Amino acid sequence: MPTPSASRRRWSRLARSDRGGERSRPRVIVRRDHVAGGAFVGLGLLLFALSDELPFGSLASPGAGMLPKLVLALMTVFGAILVVRASDSPPIATLDWSDFGHAATVVGVSAVAIGLYTVIGFVPTISLLLFVLLYVVERRSLWRAAAVSIGITLGAYFLFGTLLKSPLPPAPIWF
Repeated sequence: MPTPSASRRRWSRLARSDRGGERSRPRVIVRRDHVAGGAFVGLGLLLFALSDELPFGSLASPGAGMLPKLVLALMTVFGAILVVRASDSPPIATLDWSDFGHAATVVGVSAVAIGLYTVIGFVPTISLLLFVLLYVVERRSLWRAAAVSIGITLGAYFLFGTLLKSPLPPAPIWF
């Protein structure tokens, strides 16, 4: 029967690579879908844990919290599927970061719009958001950006405020 130290030496020898006696470890390649799926799973679980204020209700009489929790559960499941199937995506090291400035600008403009939403109301906020994204970020023509932002905003207001009767934050003037 081999002694424990002999067994350790044998496994240590097997674990060494051919390059100068370094120990070889299986290389973990982090892929794009690992990061994206992990973010969706983590965010879904966090928001699910924090969303206990709205009543869930039952299947016969669903509460206000049923649909958000269903969406969070689906987001978590699809994030887990992304993580499991991540071997099909390219490694994150090959990610092209040249468009990072553009993406950061979109996130920043959206964050400002979120802050202004309840202060100046739905119509001005969405109009400004779309106009800034189209004119400043995407560099479309002034008139086209203005027409599209006003048209989409009025269409969204008509859909949510009039047809669906959703309570939208009013602007200090007009809407």
